[in-house]
Amino acid sequence: MKAQELISKLSAPSADAVFARLYGVSAVPAARQRYLALAAETVAAFPETADDLRVFTAAGRTELGGNHTDHNHGKVLAASIQLDAVAFASARSDSTVVFRSPRYPDVVVDLDELQPRPAEEGTTEALVRGIAAGFAERGIKLRGFTANAVSTVLSGSGLSSSAAIEVLIGTIFNGLYAGGKLGAVELARIGQKAENVYFGKPCGLMDQVACASGGAVAIDFADPERPLVRNVDFDLEAAGWALCVVDSGGNHADLTSEYAAVPAEMKAVARALGAEVLRGIDRATLIAKTPSLRAATGDRALLRAFHFLAENERVDGMLDALERANSAGPDAAVRNAAVRDFLRLVAASGESSWRLLQNVSTPKLPGDQGVALALALTEEFLRAECASDDGGVRGVCRVHGGGFAGTIQAYIPIGKVADYVRWMGGAFGEKAVTPLRIRPVGAAELRF
Repeated sequence: MKAQELISKLSAPSADAVFARLYGVSAVPAARQRYLALAAETVAAFPETADDLRVFTAAGRTELGGNHTDHNHGKVLAASIQLDAVAFASARSDSTVVFRSPRYPDVVVDLDELQPRPAEEGTTEALVRGIAAGFAERGIKLRGFTANAVSTVLSGSGLSSSAAIEVLIGTIFNGLYAGGKLGAVELARIGQKAENVYFGKPCGLMDQVACASGGAVAIDFADPERPLVRNVDFDLEAAGWALCVVDSGGNHADLTSEYAAVPAEMKAVARALGAEVLRGIDRATLIAKTPSLRAATGDRALLRAFHFLAENERVDGMLDALERANSAGPDAAVRNAAVRDFLRLVAASGESSWRLLQNVSTPKLPGDQGVALALALTEEFLRAECASDDGGVRGVCRVHGGGFAGTIQAYIPIGKVADYVRWMGGAFGEKAVTPLRIRPVGAAELRF
């Protein structure tokens, strides 16, 4: 579509439905302004895009359950969110990719060379090259593209800003040169390999699948080459709850070794038991072999293995609770009881991550425990402001995503969100709390 025609469509009331589906009705004006500004900037910076400009998006994601389970073939509950990466892109006739994003140097990659380059590790250039290689491995002939992108996914937040960019790049290639035929899981696998092999960072597949899929999804990685992805209705707002993340202000930059140690230690326990990964190991075996495992792998690895087994079971319980809530129909008592069961499992997941998985803080930075502080302050808020009539606490919180730094996740009664924002703002800043909206669209080319 010609850029001027696209800009006219973005300005028209008919675009409201697209924006509302992605970001919510109240966010339509801001979304329109964001898209119009990006379109104008793209054409001004790259006049050659004016004749054929297309729009692509990839969502950030929130992990609902299954903290550090995917890399050992475990189970995860996750969801796409309204924070996303958006790009205006145009196909090129040569093999060059030009990818621009604010605050970063332009990324320029020649696709005639698709082998990993050690000097590119840790860069967006590596991701572009790796993703292009993934398409080439599938027999898809690529040319380059020019793209201008912006992202609202908070960097270092556990909301998968890097996976959103990976999936966005794959979605552009998919739309421009593969007719959109690759599905969410295939795009996710391409992104994961690019991050593992080209970017040089170990990661599971959960982030990319959740960014690409849309809505809430239950993912079973028993066979990581063919993960089972199942859509799940997730509407806690109907039961009076808001899902929020809180940015604790930490930085993931120097924590790669901490993240890498989690799957490595779990797999070390599995190998000591004659397996490659923990999936399939039962609790009785783990308990019976504890003396020898302590000597072979160390106590922390063993504790992380116990977390994995229990977290897999919790994901099943969370899924069951959500399905009971969704099937309750007009029976509010049944629905609310199911939601309470879900929240109890969320709380148990958070406790296990803190006590067994040990990804709330790191010994290498003893003075930097923002995630732990955010959890403690949230618990104080829930005790002080959200007590129920029977004396219980209404609301839960847990570490979110990879942990060690970044964000926590909190379920807050809807009527208390403004109070919670003020409460947490004193320690972490007025923009620390972000309410999340589960959006039905993961990665897509947008049509206006």
